[in-house]
Amino acid sequence: MKESSSYHQTDQQIKAESEIIELSKQDPKQFRSIYDKYFGQIMQYIYNRLDDKELAADLTQQVFLKALKNLSKYESRGLPFSSWLYRIASNELNMTFRNDAKLKTINMTDGIIGTLQEEIIDENLVEKIGKLKQIIKLLKESDYRLIELRFFEDRPFKEISEILEITENNAKVKTYRALDKLKEMLATH
Repeated sequence: MKESSSYHQTDQQIKAESEIIELSKQDPKQFRSIYDKYFGQIMQYIYNRLDDKELAADLTQQVFLKALKNLSKYESRGLPFSSWLYRIASNELNMTFRNDAKLKTINMTDGIIGTLQEEIIDENLVEKIGKLKQIIKLLKESDYRLIELRFFEDRPFKEISEILEITENNAKVKTYRALDKLKEMLATH
């Protein structure tokens, strides 16, 4: 799968963003540009897991509030700041699902189905979309998160490794193992 350019930042962009983060540590008002830049992405990520706009908006606000409160702990590692935000969002979703597993859902766009169709190599995948959604729900949470970040969010493995706090190689191996499980489940169900 090709790496998407939509989430990639140049070293210069990451450096400029790091400067804004450092300014935000001193003056929280500076955080507004980061909030404006990433709010939509984080909101969509959360909404794709909940299918409840109001709850997704609340959780997104929680993510940014926690990010702002813990900004002094943030250290740039050469990745977009969004990696850290996605980690916070992922943790917020996990807490929400622990409290009410019925809230968990899967929203799939045509783009996501197309990407999975390329990886799974199944021309009839579009016709099996209901089955695919049910099978994805059967995956372990860790496998689902890998598939979601890589194929739904189109995140590079380096960023996935940062979000999930695993090595980049481990992110690759685990993602393709999860994809193999999904293929196997799709073939047998």
